[in-house]
Amino acid sequence: MNTQLHQSAITTTGLCKSYGEKIVLDGIDLSVVEGISDFASKLIGDKRRWRQYKAPTRQLPENYRTAVAALQRYLMNFVPVDSDSAASMFEDLDDLCQRAATDGTPIRDIVGEDPVEFVEAFVQNYSKGGYVSTRAWERLTSAIERAEEKDEGTRS
Repeated sequence: MNTQLHQSAITTTGLCKSYGEKIVLDGIDLSVVEGISDFASKLIGDKRRWRQYKAPTRQLPENYRTAVAALQRYLMNFVPVDSDSAASMFEDLDDLCQRAATDGTPIRDIVGEDPVEFVEAFVQNYSKGGYVSTRAWERLTSAIERAEEKDEGTRS
């Protein structure tokens, strides 16, 4: 029997986690061997990248935030991509909306009359896409219409 010892890359003892009063982890000991740490750092790196992406998005005017949130929800639920492609896609979406907000470009000028068509064209740079339900299309279209109404209210 091979009882080779491995150097731990990450070690913690007595790990506890709760959400409010609900305890979900209580006293867990964890030791991650080298090699596995690459996997763990990828997960942590993706979280950092997501937080870096979300920070400027929160600073957008309300109408752009509404549109970005609707587009994100649609992309997350109905566009199959790997984590790197998804991160790039969201960063590019944020960049597009940041520029539009700075220039005062109305939401409809970005997404056009059919936001589903916009998303389908947008994702072609990242993915072949996938099945999307009619309900999802309607939800996206409705959210963009709400953002457009807010947009019109801020320009008058």
